[in-house]
Amino acid sequence: MLLWVGLGNPEPGMARQRHNIGFMALDVIAATHRFGPWRPRFKGLVAEGSIEGVRVIGLKPQTYMNDSGASVQAAAAFFKLPPEAITAFHDELDLAPGRVRVKRGGGAAGHNGLRSMDRMLGSPDYWRVRLGIGHPGDKARVTGHVLGDFAKVDRDWLIPLLDAVAAAAPLLAAGRPEDFMTRVALLTQDSE
Repeated sequence: MLLWVGLGNPEPGMARQRHNIGFMALDVIAATHRFGPWRPRFKGLVAEGSIEGVRVIGLKPQTYMNDSGASVQAAAAFFKLPPEAITAFHDELDLAPGRVRVKRGGGAAGHNGLRSMDRMLGSPDYWRVRLGIGHPGDKARVTGHVLGDFAKVDRDWLIPLLDAVAAAAPLLAAGRPEDFMTRVALLTQDSE
């Protein structure tokens, strides 16, 4: 069993913000792979499904980004899952828009959702699917960039990216992160 966590903020007015790309990715994965309906549980919304025979619990914490770990920890404790069975889908400033990198462990790099997960899980040793949103170029503009809505022009890479992540999800579920990244890159190369 795997726990896939989309990081974001729950307010309806925040739904299209760059910081919510983790929620967006999980929504498309759940729809593509016909997960059950989203239901309130573990201070979040949970949808369950199966990808290539692997049971996947989708979780969108509703605790706001800064306290995401409380929701993740509650779900992980209930299902008795170790950190390596958890994958966080999150926005990444240090990747160009539309790029994806997967890694296990590492620092939070200033990301409050990851920082909260590290603190609540007691370990940074979970998987991260880093979804590139690009950097605004000036540190003073980071907060506005992250909390700003995706622009209409971003749809040209955002929709193909989310679709590719969902299409390649079976590789991630199978424990093949390198193949997952390659597949996403191949599926999105025409949208660059």
